[in-house]
Amino acid sequence: MHDLIVFVTALVAGGINSVAAGGSLLTFPTLIWLGVPSINANATNTVAIWPGTLGSTWAYRRDLRGTDPRVYALIVPSAAGSVVGAVLLYRTPTDLFDGLVPALIAFATVLFMLQDRIRRRLRVAPADVLRSHWFAWAMLLQLLVGVYGGYYGAAMGIPMLAALSLMGHTDIHQMNGLKNLLSTCINVVAALYFIGVGLVVWPDAIVMAVGTVAGGVGGAAMARRIGREAVRRLVVIIGFGMAISLLARL
Repeated sequence: MHDLIVFVTALVAGGINSVAAGGSLLTFPTLIWLGVPSINANATNTVAIWPGTLGSTWAYRRDLRGTDPRVYALIVPSAAGSVVGAVLLYRTPTDLFDGLVPALIAFATVLFMLQDRIRRRLRVAPADVLRSHWFAWAMLLQLLVGVYGGYYGAAMGIPMLAALSLMGHTDIHQMNGLKNLLSTCINVVAALYFIGVGLVVWPDAIVMAVGTVAGGVGGAAMARRIGREAVRRLVVIIGFGMAISLLARL
């Protein structure tokens, strides 16, 4: 029954990710409810979702053509921040992280809820070229995003889009491609660290990885039938519901 719940949850999350993102707001709390320690659940979730982010990066590869090569410098703070975040997670006492989990889920849900509003603002940025005087700020912001991504990671794409906007990007498709590339970098670096220190619950990680990939392929049509806005509202309800339920368990 445990594996079935994990698989079905990952299947649904994969379908959600294909149209609205936010699947981790479902998979991570589910692992906790099934009795996986919170830190192990977070690490397992990170390992399970990176194949999906890699696939998204590949899907956007054409939109990355013509990108100013200097923007790829953001890979450096992404990777460095991810290492810092992953180490912080490993060194965080379980009791402390248990207390942080409801707040982290609620924060990620708020970011998810506001993502369209943020995207609309980013689209009207005044410049279409890389603004060098904002480069340092973008690098710093991406470093912080990397730390957050290595530590927890849900909804990290929203502040990442803000960093790209600071660098003058306005093409939302190109920004999404870069966001997916940087997210993959953060997830892979954190996943390798979690694997190295033995935090991953492999049976759950494998089942989740299969479920999210299958959900992304097979669940997309159903999710689109329901409608993107309805899926987003469902994710917000689930996110806040999970945060409240886990808070009540403390």
